[in-house]
Amino acid sequence: MSEKTVDDLTFEEAMAELERVVGQLERGDVALDDSIKLYERGAALKKRCEQKLKEAEEKVHAITTDAEGNATGSRPVEGL
Repeated sequence: MSEKTVDDLTFEEAMAELERVVGQLERGDVALDDSIKLYERGAALKKRCEQKLKEAEEKVHAITTDAEGNATGSRPVEGL
């Protein structure tokens, strides 16, 4: 497993590790105790990915546009 905490992972790192965790769980070649740990890590990774996607979505919504839909700048996103 990764040495980084889930909160320190980028979206890409969390997604890649989540894919590895799911693969291990699907193969079923992991002991029960390890499966439980993997499942817990996977749940935390899923939450991290969702959080990072939400942050990105909020930033995209903060981009200001003109009447024709062209990006004109951005405004600060509250709460980040």
